[in-house]
Amino acid sequence: MASNRKRWLIVLLAVVLVGVGYFAWQRLGGNNLPPGFATGNGRIEAVEIDVATKTPGRIRDILAREGDLVSAGQALAQMDTVQLEAQYRQSQAQLRRATIGIETAKSLVAQREAEKKAATAVVAQRGAELDAADRKLQRSEQLIRTNAVSQQVLDDDRAAANGARAAVAAAEAQLAASEAAISAAEAQVVDAEAAVEAAKAAIESIKADINDSTLRAPRDGRIQFRVAQPGEVLTAGGRVLNLVDLGDVYMTFFLPTAQAGRVAIGSEVRLVLDAAPQWVIPATATFVANVAQFTPKTVETEEERQKLMFRVRAHISPDLLRRNIEQVKTGLPGRAFIRLDPNAEWPAQLTEHLVK
Repeated sequence: MASNRKRWLIVLLAVVLVGVGYFAWQRLGGNNLPPGFATGNGRIEAVEIDVATKTPGRIRDILAREGDLVSAGQALAQMDTVQLEAQYRQSQAQLRRATIGIETAKSLVAQREAEKKAATAVVAQRGAELDAADRKLQRSEQLIRTNAVSQQVLDDDRAAANGARAAVAAAEAQLAASEAAISAAEAQVVDAEAAVEAAKAAIESIKADINDSTLRAPRDGRIQFRVAQPGEVLTAGGRVLNLVDLGDVYMTFFLPTAQAGRVAIGSEVRLVLDAAPQWVIPATATFVANVAQFTPKTVETEEERQKLMFRVRAHISPDLLRRNIEQVKTGLPGRAFIRLDPNAEWPAQLTEHLVK
C-alpha cells in the first residue's frame, strides 16, 4: 500500500513539473522575453525528395516501407527489366555482327590491295609490250624505205603497236578501278567500326537503364509515404516513394519587420516543440526573406494577424540530427527563439535541457 502511494506521488510530481515547465514556456513565448531576443511560431520541415522512375515501366517490387530509415545508395524499389534485358541481348548480337563486319571489310581491303598489285603488274607488262611494239614499228618504217620488208609487215607492226597501246590503257583503267575498290573497302571498314561503336553505345545505354531500374535512395533519410504500388505501370518520371532528408531539417518562422531586420545569418536559435516542451533544440539562422509577406494562417497568432512578416529559416545541425535520428520528425509545430543581440544572455529556460 505504501509503495503504491509513493508511486502515485512520483507520477503526480512529474505531471506537475511538466505542467510548470510548459507554463514557463508559454510565458517565455509571450511578452516576457528578455531584450535582445525575438520569437515566432513555426513548424519543423525537411527537404523532401521524390524517388521516381527514369524510364517507363512496371513496378516489380518495393523494398522499403513507410517510416523506414534508409541510407544513401540503398535499393528502395525494383522496376521490371524483362524488355530491357531483351534489348540488351539484341544489342550484344548486333555488336558481334558489327565486329565480324570489321574483319570482313578488312579482308575485302586486303583483297582489293592484292588486285591493285596485280593491276600494277599488268600495267608494267603492257607498257613493256608497247615499248617493244613501238621499237619494232620504227625498224619496219626504216626498212620499208629500202624495200627490205614488205608493206604487210609494216602494217602488222603498226597494228601490233596500236594494240599494245590499247592494252596499256586497259591495264591502267583496271588499276584505277582497283584503287577505287580499295577506297570503297576502306569505307566499309569505317562503317563497320562505326556500327561497333553504335552497338557499344546502345549496350551502355541499356545497361544504364537496367541499373536505373533499381531505384536507390539518393541520400540518407526516412520514407515518408508510398506513391505507387507493385504492379503499377508508370511513365518516365513516375513517383514511387517520397523520402525525407533527415540531414536537412529546419524550422520556418516569421518575424515582424523591426525584428527581422536585426537577424544576422548565423544567429543562434533555440527551438521548442509543442510535443516536447521540456527539450530545447539548438539551431542556426540560415535564411531571411528579402520580401515581406503575410504570416500564414497555420502559425499566425492573434497579435500578429494582418501584419506583414518576414520569413526566417533556422537549420538544425546535421551532427545533432544524426545523433538523434530516431527522434527526428517533420511537421511538428513549435516556437523559435532567436538571439538578435549577440551579447544577450540566454534565459535559463532556454539553456537547461538543451539537446546535444
